[in-house]
Amino acid sequence: MNWRIVAIPASMIPIVIIVIQFDIKAEDIFAIGVIPFTIAILAMMVKLGLQGIKFTYIARHYLGPIDSVWKMSGVRIGSEFIKFTTPMFVGAEFVVIYWLHKKGIPPAKAMWVAILDIVTEVFAMGTLSIMAGILALLSGAYVVAAVVLGTSIFITALWMILFFLSSKRTFQIPKGIAKLVIKFGKEKGKKSIDQANMWMEEICTMSRQNFRTKESKKVFVNGFALSLVSWIFYGITFMIIASGTGYAIDAFDSVMAVMGANAIGNLPITIGGSGLAEFGIIAYLNDLNPFDFDVPEESVEWNAVIAWRIATYYVPIAITWFLLVKLALVRYNKPDQK
Repeated sequence: MNWRIVAIPASMIPIVIIVIQFDIKAEDIFAIGVIPFTIAILAMMVKLGLQGIKFTYIARHYLGPIDSVWKMSGVRIGSEFIKFTTPMFVGAEFVVIYWLHKKGIPPAKAMWVAILDIVTEVFAMGTLSIMAGILALLSGAYVVAAVVLGTSIFITALWMILFFLSSKRTFQIPKGIAKLVIKFGKEKGKKSIDQANMWMEEICTMSRQNFRTKESKKVFVNGFALSLVSWIFYGITFMIIASGTGYAIDAFDSVMAVMGANAIGNLPITIGGSGLAEFGIIAYLNDLNPFDFDVPEESVEWNAVIAWRIATYYVPIAITWFLLVKLALVRYNKPDQK
């Protein structure tokens, strides 16, 4: 976890550059007001809470009541800390798998639950981001549209294709990668490849067993719906923050702008999309001109963008870190397997 300590201040470098470049002062941020800032944080907490509830719903359906709703939801929320501190928002699934494994759940079942959780999340995010990209395209913002659509379609299609194909074929580690691992890892590398292939085979078997059932389709649809609502709450956070500056933006435009910015932030360039998400908001709202960051009058201001980032990124980092340490990374004794 030590490298995470470095990741957080590293993610602030683009923010510092923006603040210096556009001469943003502390009083500009404070001028937004405590109430809009607090409400935006609460909306973000609802977003994270819905993610936790969705994970609990999926896990309990396939694994039973392995722990309380509060703890299971808290673990899933805490896992977001890993996503916040990695490029392209990945890594939360490993925390979930680790926690389930420590609770005595077989790796294949833990991975199946994590994958289903991820796929519903990505599908909902991709749906909204693609909508934002289409609107940008129709408005003539071809560069913004290309980045948003390119990123969203690639990520969404990759996960959905792999997920649906897993019910029809068995995936294994590519032979080229397996040979390299065995060559450098010797016997230990061979064991790792064999173990990974066995888990992947078990996951694909579970996919075939569950995917076509009416109950699993219901779980997928409900999971997608919860994810969609959670992303909408995330989207309206900018509308709440912007209201504190007097900038009027409705809920739909706010969701589209945030999801467009989120897609741009998914580019694996900076930690947690820092800098990319902020410029993405401005690019999407500033007459959809990606090369003009001099905000015109009566348009969104940089202080609103920075305040939005603090409310939806830096405050949640502290909360998710606390839950990660207190719930997800604690030691458990595996229950006796009978």
